[in-house]
Amino acid sequence: MAIKIILLMVFFAVMIGVGLMCRKKATDVNGFVLGGRAVGPWLTAFAYGTSYFSAVIFVGYAGQFGWKFGVASTWIGIGNAILGSLLAWVILGRRTRIQSQHLGSATMPEYFGKRYGSEALKVVASVIVFIFLIPYTASLYNGLSRLFEMAFPGVSYNVCVIVMAILTGIYVIAGGYMATAINDFIQGIIMIVGIIAVIGAVISGQGGFTEALKSLSEIPCAAADGTALLGGFNSFFGPDPVGLLSVVILTSLGTWGLPQMVQKFYSIKNEGAIAKGTIISTFFAVIVAGGCYFLGGFGRLFSDKLGLDASGLPIGGYDAIIPKMLEGLPDILIGVVIVLVLSASMSTLSSLVLASSSTLTLDMIKGHIVKKMSEKKQVFILRVFIVIFIAISAIIAINKDKLGYIADMMGISWGALAGCFLAPFLYGLYGKWVSRTAVWVNFVFGAGVMILNMIMRASFPAILQSPINCGAFVMLAGLIIVPAVSTITKKPDKALVEDAFACYNKQVNTDIKKNLGN
Repeated sequence: MAIKIILLMVFFAVMIGVGLMCRKKATDVNGFVLGGRAVGPWLTAFAYGTSYFSAVIFVGYAGQFGWKFGVASTWIGIGNAILGSLLAWVILGRRTRIQSQHLGSATMPEYFGKRYGSEALKVVASVIVFIFLIPYTASLYNGLSRLFEMAFPGVSYNVCVIVMAILTGIYVIAGGYMATAINDFIQGIIMIVGIIAVIGAVISGQGGFTEALKSLSEIPCAAADGTALLGGFNSFFGPDPVGLLSVVILTSLGTWGLPQMVQKFYSIKNEGAIAKGTIISTFFAVIVAGGCYFLGGFGRLFSDKLGLDASGLPIGGYDAIIPKMLEGLPDILIGVVIVLVLSASMSTLSSLVLASSSTLTLDMIKGHIVKKMSEKKQVFILRVFIVIFIAISAIIAINKDKLGYIADMMGISWGALAGCFLAPFLYGLYGKWVSRTAVWVNFVFGAGVMILNMIMRASFPAILQSPINCGAFVMLAGLIIVPAVSTITKKPDKALVEDAFACYNKQVNTDIKKNLGN
């Protein structure tokens, strides 16, 4: 216990110290929300990666999909690295940085409002962001709770949630985006070291990698005809390739439409930062995401410790799998795991509260409720909403027994946000033909389908009853809906579109769409 507490105290002291150190860089909106658009490659890449992977991945997704797919769940981590990190940086990074600065947008809803010439679009997008970030935050805390209950059996979980919420609030409120980015870098290093150490310890406890695979191959899984099949959990694509593909799409392509992820590109410093950040972010995802899902793939080897109910599922649900796998580790490693998950959770939480508070302040209150707001007042309101959002998320977390599986809550959140935003944002960066009506239709479709999935799930086709499958469907459907509706509706205003795309023709040493310049 002493080792765990010391590690936590050091961790918290560093986080708060960074926040206080960065407070001078958070005096205006540009500095508080975007770090002055001068954040280098390492900080940006780690901020992207640590916002991507949290306790939701480590505990919820790794446990649930490792159980369902075996070691084939590692493909989810590979998909996250290639589609969710590498291609996201290559396709979105440069253009997002150029066009967002040209339009003067600091948030994704503000981008929609200026790109498509509609204040109503901006307000509705900000409402969607605020509502659907809440279940994601709840899933984050729920994942954290499982490990705290394992590592600190004598400490109230509610106390842990409140302490984490307060400490996260302190460094975000004090230092804004720059404090978050620096802390994300520190937390990212902890995550890399921690996941490598934990995988080594767990696999070693099963007799090594070869022996663990052999043991996994002897566990039967259900074949398509209902018969028992051996070797499914250590096969290349696992026992359910279609289900595996849905998870890859949701967790990888989804990042392209998440405001807390895309806004990382707004703050990139220069062209060199994009090239380096792409490589760093991809390798980070390979190690952290690939490692988490690889670890979860061996969850069934711990069935004797978990216990199974009448339906063959682990007692305590999927979210109990990873904590049970870690129970037998040495105290020093459990301490590392706690700091690892805290790092992942606090980095993601800080990104969520910044995204939520900035969109409420800049996209809803400024210019609508309060007509004139000074820079100082905007930063003050940003900080107030950070407190409010953290308080709401903590209250939800304390009532964790009323929440569903971590993966399902994240599926609802990511499905709705990326379902609404991915297609209009991606096409908006590249296509002059996207109509405002198409964006509205996509917003209604994405949010509507995911809300219906929450309240009347049993009425959906069997394959779409899972929030993960439904979220993946909504994202892909949006890529068809936006161009289809754009072809049959009123064309966008030519002057508006030409102004938005004029930024790509500015001359530096080459076209700015090829080089941001230094």
